[in-house]
Amino acid sequence: MALITSFDPWRNKLCSCPAKYSLSAYTGCNHGCLYCYASSYIKDFGRPREKKDFLKILSREIKKIPPGSIITIANSSDPYLNLEKKIKLTRQALEILKNYDLKINLVTKSSLVLRDLDLLKNMKKILIAISLTCLDQKLARKLEPRTPSPQERLKTLKSLSAYLPVVVRLDPLVYPLNTENLESLIKQIKSSGAKQIITSTYKIKPDNFKRMVSTFRQHQNLWQALYLEKGERKNNYIYLPEKLRKDLISRVKKLALAENLGFSSCREGFNQLNTALCDGSSFF
Repeated sequence: MALITSFDPWRNKLCSCPAKYSLSAYTGCNHGCLYCYASSYIKDFGRPREKKDFLKILSREIKKIPPGSIITIANSSDPYLNLEKKIKLTRQALEILKNYDLKINLVTKSSLVLRDLDLLKNMKKILIAISLTCLDQKLARKLEPRTPSPQERLKTLKSLSAYLPVVVRLDPLVYPLNTENLESLIKQIKSSGAKQIITSTYKIKPDNFKRMVSTFRQHQNLWQALYLEKGERKNNYIYLPEKLRKDLISRVKKLALAENLGFSSCREGFNQLNTALCDGSSFF
């Protein structure tokens, strides 16, 4: 199928997600996140555009998806971009999907998702994942220059959690930028109604590393030592050294469990630390 695709068709050994599909109405993204990996393989990623004949193709392909399947919206392009305010392709897609026996995992950084709460709260099986990196608005503005503030995302999380299961993707952990005040962040995530935290560490691709060191020059030498000299190459990414990664992931787990939150890490190789499925789909 051209539009609804299998998630992780390359069968990455680090991926512990259940079998599922990916769906996005758009190509590219306007958030401008420095750490983004998708910009390395999607041409003109910073110029978001709608997919041609999206609704027509979706209406045709959805009939071929087995009942009970999980569909993630979306993995490489936020479903609630600025374009969505006018075009409403994500909303129209949800109107189609609600008529099928499917499990929908909606991933976003945007408060625009609240526009569709009337529709979302009446869907049979849906999970919302809100992405969040820190509470520091100045840091967030550098890391994710065109996204809602952390406080706005927490408010969105609280509004959604009154009606739906919501998890938080605390992602990525960028050592040492956002790894110092995790206790306060996780407490606020809990008080906003989240049920689970999903986390992973920042991984280097050439283009995102260039953006990161250009913005955070004070950490360039540290990151070069940790990633380029001591790091691990896995599936065309460069990871932090294993011990540091495991220490960071374990710390998040400890803090999450202290707040009675489910916990999982994503593509880190530490599945033994997880208390729930890595993408939040335990709630289905």
